[in-house]
Amino acid sequence: MHRGKGMKFVGDSRIPATGRKPNIPKDYSEYPGKTEAFWPNFLLKEWMVGAVFLVGYLCLTVAHPSPLERIADPTDTAYIPLPDWYFLFLYQLLKYTYASGPYNIIGALVIPGLAFGALLLAPFIDRGPERRPAKRPFAVGFMLLALSGIVYLTWQSAAHHDWEASKKQGAIIEGAEFDKESEGYQLLDANGCISCHGAELTGGAAAPSLVDTGLTPEEIANIAVKGRGGMPAGMFKGSDEELEKLAEFVSSLTAK
Repeated sequence: MHRGKGMKFVGDSRIPATGRKPNIPKDYSEYPGKTEAFWPNFLLKEWMVGAVFLVGYLCLTVAHPSPLERIADPTDTAYIPLPDWYFLFLYQLLKYTYASGPYNIIGALVIPGLAFGALLLAPFIDRGPERRPAKRPFAVGFMLLALSGIVYLTWQSAAHHDWEASKKQGAIIEGAEFDKESEGYQLLDANGCISCHGAELTGGAAAPSLVDTGLTPEEIANIAVKGRGGMPAGMFKGSDEELEKLAEFVSSLTAK
């Protein structure tokens, strides 16, 4: 070593460093009750809590069954479907002028896509370390705007819906067993009766049920020709023989 050159140290990565501790978890024995084994202690508790909630949910389902409506009838054009409560805001949105009709794509895809896209991007745009809402105006503003919009549209949909008519439309009515290939049913279909009374002839919002009418064939034939209530006269266009067959068929319909 020459004077003035100083001293140089050379390290070799092949030589293990001394004093390095093994990679083992810390000892928490001095904190009793603060930690436990993941398997099986922690998982067993999680499964027990989940089982309690599952049994409670099943009991609630048995005690309060789902409010089912009658079988869906595509021929009942008067029926107004209503989505579940968590989709009511989208249902209400599609009622407005620039979100329905020719602008249906805007209400169904564009507006919901922009709204949910903004919520998804909010955490990536506002990446500040602050946790107080006052320090996170961008994310909090988007969330409050979305929440207020959903609450308002849901309230509007529920407040302006005719719940009594909806209950009547969806009421389960006992149907009748009949052959849809029979001549009487084909005559009903040919004269447009199916579009109001439904494919199962249980009626709808625009027409009553044809099952268990309690009317004689003569009375049914008279209604088919002269009409009654919301049914106009002259609906039946067939012959007298066909009218007689139609009236006998309707008169014979009884609930299962």
